[in-house]
Amino acid sequence: MADISASMVMELRQRTGLGMMECKKALTETGGDLAKAEDLLRVKSGAKASKAADRIAAEGVIGLWVAPDAKTGAMVELNCETDFVAKNDDFKAFAAQIAQVVARDNPADAAALRNGKLASGETVEARRVALVQKIGENMTVRRFVRRAANGALASYVHTNSKVGVLIDVQGGETQLAKDVAMQIAAMKPLAVDKAAIAGDVIAKEREIAAAQVAEEGKTGDMAAKIVEGKVNKAIAQMTLLGQAFVKGDGKQTVEQLLKAAKATVHGFTLYVVGEGIEKRKDDFAAEVAAMAKA
Repeated sequence: MADISASMVMELRQRTGLGMMECKKALTETGGDLAKAEDLLRVKSGAKASKAADRIAAEGVIGLWVAPDAKTGAMVELNCETDFVAKNDDFKAFAAQIAQVVARDNPADAAALRNGKLASGETVEARRVALVQKIGENMTVRRFVRRAANGALASYVHTNSKVGVLIDVQGGETQLAKDVAMQIAAMKPLAVDKAAIAGDVIAKEREIAAAQVAEEGKTGDMAAKIVEGKVNKAIAQMTLLGQAFVKGDGKQTVEQLLKAAKATVHGFTLYVVGEGIEKRKDDFAAEVAAMAKA
């Protein structure tokens, strides 16, 4: 059996980015041949990446990129399995790099994005697989959006990188656009104004309001007016323009803020990491019991 030195293990680890034990085992299996061990790890890591694809990736980060002239930009949601990996610098950098590819190439779908080239020359998919091999977790690009501005694009990513906003604002100061983007991240409106709210959402609110009024025993024209008042109030909270400006005193709406600055919001996109994904719920007590039984 070949003598596997610590320096050999370290060199292989530097070449592959994989764990110490995996590198030592590969060197042992190949009789200390670094080149063969590297090839072996690539094969085994590829298998690990394939198995990882079956695991739920509900954690992750939002990646954003906006052109220097603020006329084009993109946002992506890059998912992983654990919050620990979501804090990894390489993972976060990858999300931002993908956003730049989206803004530049305007890919038609996920397949086209996978073939997009990063600044390094790697494809998005090649880099993703390399990171899966290095980190050992499944990673997926869940969704992406590209915006071309009518005015100028502004963006905001919350400090934990799990909430991102890309907004198109015409007029006003740069800080105003940033403040409105932060408003969207905090209050999560569904649309800019009532006209953009889906009809089924409004119908549902009207149904709920009618049930509340009926429960209070009110009928006739007065009941109808109360219902409409409740619906309008609920819809206002769902729209960006109808919300109270969170950085103000609560008396000024975002619509009033924008009018005072002679500014217009042409649209926005809001991403929240893991939104709509059913996350796995680990039962640690059951897991320990199963291990004890085994």
